[in-house]
Amino acid sequence: MTEVLLIVGLLVAMFVGYNIGGATTGPAFGPAVGANVITKLMAAGLMSIFFFVGAITIGPQVVETLGGELVEDTAIFTLRSNVAVLFFIGGALFVGNYAGVPASTSMTAVGAIAALGLATGELNLEVLGEIVIWWIVAPIIGFWVAGIIGRYFYPRINAWVAIEGNREGREMVTIDSSGIVPRLQFGENATRREITGALVVVAIGCLMAFSSGTSNIANAIAPIYGTGAIEMTTLIVIGSVAVTVGCFTIARRTLDTLGNDITNLPLTAAIVVAVISSGIVIGLSWIGIPASFVVIATMSIIGLGWGRATRTTTLSDVRAGEETRVSVGALTAEGEGERPPEIGEEEPEDIPKASDLFDPSTTARVVLMQNVVPILSTVSAFLTFRFVPVFGF
Repeated sequence: MTEVLLIVGLLVAMFVGYNIGGATTGPAFGPAVGANVITKLMAAGLMSIFFFVGAITIGPQVVETLGGELVEDTAIFTLRSNVAVLFFIGGALFVGNYAGVPASTSMTAVGAIAALGLATGELNLEVLGEIVIWWIVAPIIGFWVAGIIGRYFYPRINAWVAIEGNREGREMVTIDSSGIVPRLQFGENATRREITGALVVVAIGCLMAFSSGTSNIANAIAPIYGTGAIEMTTLIVIGSVAVTVGCFTIARRTLDTLGNDITNLPLTAAIVVAVISSGIVIGLSWIGIPASFVVIATMSIIGLGWGRATRTTTLSDVRAGEETRVSVGALTAEGEGERPPEIGEEEPEDIPKASDLFDPSTTARVVLMQNVVPILSTVSAFLTFRFVPVFGF
């Protein structure tokens, strides 16, 4: 019976990993895919590779937090309870992925494990409190850092990288496999500046995939690791394989949502968002905090757009009582060789409409589901462990 439960637990853990691949590929490579830099297939491959690298290096620290510190007594991580925890995590994430919304895997996993601890009286409130505080602080940091960059530094970064997506609607970077050794191939009309920017945004997308691996591998394997039945390295490999399957299948929905439906980001904006969100996630993972990767990335996109939009008005104008002129759709690239405009020089009519940056209905759906999915996992797990006698708690 124990072996059967272990096999079932591993299968459910792989189901969770599958959904993690679907939920995290969009935030990492959605902007690059939406800007026609790479294909969805290439995004899935890069996501799989760099997720594993992050999982095997920094990931174990987050696994220790969820699998050994969030609850006072790891004895509650029986194989039976693990199957249930992983089922709630995977089921809730599947709901989000099916809706095409990249829900927070960290919030969903922590919610289910915390519900188990709360129902059994073994929840470590100090560890949970630290995690929740960082969940609140991290997106705020992402928003304001992106906002400051958008207002004061974006045009200069844009002049340095100056990149919009491929205007012909074809991917700027592809793989030529006609020869013995595959090689990168760039669009026929791509300039050196565009090629450089494309390589930069792909590289930073890989950094985001790495950061996702550092944080999210724990969400799939921490409950199983808590039993002590399988060593961590083996679990990381199994979880990463499952993530790869999710990257190549269900991730197409979240790539469409973050790459096309929410926003049509030029590459410069994608680079800024990637650097901010991946930096925050890696930093939190280093101290063992399971970071909300999706929420940080989404808030960074919103903050960047807000900061860029406020460049139409100077602070002296605001103090003088002049009306603030804001256009949210303000992340287009200046043309090559143009001088970056100073704050207050741009007119609202010179900046694209808000609808060019954000789709309000899609953004509202994303925000809603990012809260519904973790709540669904947490409440379902608590009610089950509290009132279903089969678990024996």
